Order: sequence, then structure tokens, then C-alpha cells
Amino acid sequence: MRRTKSYFASDFHLGAPSYQSSRDRELKIVAWLDFIKADAAEVFLMGDVFDFWFEYATVIPKGFIRLQGKLAELSDAGIKIYFFKGNHDMWVFDYFKKELGAIIVSDELILERDGKRIFMHHGDGLGSGDTGYKLLKNFFRSNFCQWLFARLHPNFGIGIANYWSSKSRLANSKKEGNQQVEYEKNWINAFYLEFTKKYGTVDYLILGHRHFPITVNLEGNAVYINLGEWVNFATYAVFDSQSVKLLNFDTNEKIG
Repeated sequence: MRRTKSYFASDFHLGAPSYQSSRDRELKIVAWLDFIKADAAEVFLMGDVFDFWFEYATVIPKGFIRLQGKLAELSDAGIKIYFFKGNHDMWVFDYFKKELGAIIVSDELILERDGKRIFMHHGDGLGSGDTGYKLLKNFFRSNFCQWLFARLHPNFGIGIANYWSSKSRLANSKKEGNQQVEYEKNWINAFYLEFTKKYGTVDYLILGHRHFPITVNLEGNAVYINLGEWVNFATYAVFDSQSVKLLNFDTNEKIG
């Protein structure tokens, strides 16, 4: 089978909320990667793969070996891997580039595939408002903050970071059911009005971060897809050279 498809997933939050639940989720993610490897040309991991990640010069957080091994297998088979920095794993540096040949994406990425223009971003800090978070994000991403954190012993530094992550984990799952659908539709329509002024029109906007899998048709035939997360939903998207579909891995059902 020819590898022609692009796959997208986000917000695995590996490492949380417990060791066993994270291990079970990791096994499901590895099963998904096995499922797609026959026809995947590229895989976009769009942030918060880990609930926390920091690369010291000679140390990385322990665990997640099954995922890393499977990604290495895909990379060795010629499948291109894109790794987006999320708000929980913004301190990804060059480890996955060196070990997996992954392309590290700090912010947005716009690509054209088979005549379709696709905008991708983890999704944090987009739109108006949320000034406090945006300032904090800029500080955390600064060279000074990264240098300062690297001075901490890994046991202490990672302990602090895991506590911090637990405070914001899945914080975007604010509502349920129809309430959440309306909330997401209102947010994306307001965001898209400003988006086109900066980026022009696109065929697809694919985001993570907001933790609710949804497909929304926008003006000008654009389509917004939020990838959801894997703690509750196990959802992903696939581009088959014609359209992007949002699917549930557990049920194989299309969403939206």
C-alpha cells in the first residue's frame, strides 16, 4: 500500500493523571500508530503529547518508551513526523529531532497538500484576550527561563513542573454536550474573522489544546477541526488527498 495520507493527533497528556492510566493510554496510542503506519506519509503530533517535558543537556523525563520506540519505527520506515510544542511540553528542544528526525514546530505551520491549504497550531494563546497567559507563555519560552530551570536538579525541577501541570490539565473541558458545541462554534467564528486578516483564507484550520473534538464549517468553505484529546476521546484526523476527516479511534466513527 502506498503511503499517501496525513494524520493529526493532539493532547495525549502522557504522564497524567496517574502512572497506570497513562500507561494504558500510551498502549492505545501505540496501537493507533500501528493502525496508520501502512498508509501514513506523515504524522502531525500537535502538542501536549506529554503532560510535562523538559530536556536537560543529558537527561529527559523517564517513561514513554513504547511511544518513542513506535515513533522511531515509523521514522525509520520513511514516515515524516512533525512535533508541535504545546503549553505542557513547550520545553521540547532537539531530542526528537536527533533521535527521530522529527520536525519541531514552535507555533503555527501552514502547508499545502494536494491543493488544500492547511493551517495548524497547538491552539494555545490564539484569539483576543487571555493576556496574562500570553505573557506567561512568552516568559516560559524565553532563553532566560529555560536556562534558569535547567539549573534545577531534575528530581526537584520535574516535581515542581508536574505539580504546575496538574493545575491546568484539561482545564479547557469547561462544558458538556450542546453547551460545549455552541461555545466552540462561537469561539472559532470570532477567531476566524481576525485570522483571515493575517493569514488569508485556508481550507482547513486544525487545532488541539481545547480538548473537545469538533468539526465546524466556516465562511468561504473553510473547515475548523479540533482534534480533541486522548484522556476521554481518542480522536484524530486524517487527510486522504481530498478532505480532512475527524475520527474516533475506538469506534472508527466520523465526528461532524
